Amino acid sequence: MNLNSIPAFQDNYIWVLNDEAGKCIIVDPGEAAPVLNAIAKNNWQPEAILLTHHHHDHVGGVKELLQTFPGLVVYGPEETQDKGTNRVVREGDKVNILECEFSVIATPGHTLGHLCYFSFPYLFCGDTLFSGGCGRLFEGTPKQMYESFQKLNKLPQETLVCCAHEYTESNIKFALSILPEDQVLIRYYREVKELRLKNHATLPTTLQIERGINLFLRTEDADLKDIIQKETSLQQPEQVFAWLRAKKDSF
Repeated sequence: MNLNSIPAFQDNYIWVLNDEAGKCIIVDPGEAAPVLNAIAKNNWQPEAILLTHHHHDHVGGVKELLQTFPGLVVYGPEETQDKGTNRVVREGDKVNILECEFSVIATPGHTLGHLCYFSFPYLFCGDTLFSGGCGRLFEGTPKQMYESFQKLNKLPQETLVCCAHEYTESNIKFALSILPEDQVLIRYYREVKELRLKNHATLPTTLQIERGINLFLRTEDADLKDIIQKETSLQQPEQVFAWLRAKKDSF
C-alpha cells in the first residue's frame, strides 16, 4: 500500500492509501476538491472513506465525494451519521478494505465519539494524537483523553502516526516552554523548523518518535514531574495530562 497526504485548508492533511491497482481509501476528507484532483491525477478508484469524528474540516467533502462515487462505503462513528456515514463502526470493530484489516479504537476526548483506525503500520488518529501534542478537549475530559492516549501508546513503536493537522512546530515549541533544556526536544525542534522552512510535511511521524518528543505521552517522566511540582502537587499521570492540556490551551 502507498500512503499519500493531501493538503487541505490551512493545515489539514487528508490521508489516502492506495494499492498497486489504484484502488484507494480516503481518510477524513474535509473538502472534496483536492481529493477529486488527486483522484484524477493518479487515476485512483475510491473504495471507501474512513471518518474519525464529526468536525467539518474532517467531513465537509464527504457528500460531494458520494455524489461523484455513489457506491462508496463511508465508515464512521455514530456522531457522523448526518455527515455521510453509511456504515457506523464502534470500538473493537474490524473494517476490511483492500486487504487491510483496520481495528477501530474509541478515543474520546476531542469529541465524545472520536475513533481511530489502525492497520499496521498505519494509524489514522484524526485530532486525538498530534505530533508533539494532543487535540483540544471540545467535548471530552482530560481523563478520557489520557485514557485514549494510553490505548494508542500500546501500539507497536513502528506505527506510522497519520494525524490530521500540521501542528508539530507549535507543539514542540510548547514542549520546550515546559522543558527548555531537553536535548531530544531541542534537536527535534531544529529538524522540524528546517522542514517547515522548506514547506515540507512533518508527518507521518512514528510512535517511537512521539514517545520521546510528546509530553502527553511522557506524563510519568521524572523531569516533567519536577517542573510541575514547582507549581502544583499533582502526581497522578492523568492529573499531569490535564495540567499540560490546560497549559497548552493558554500557550
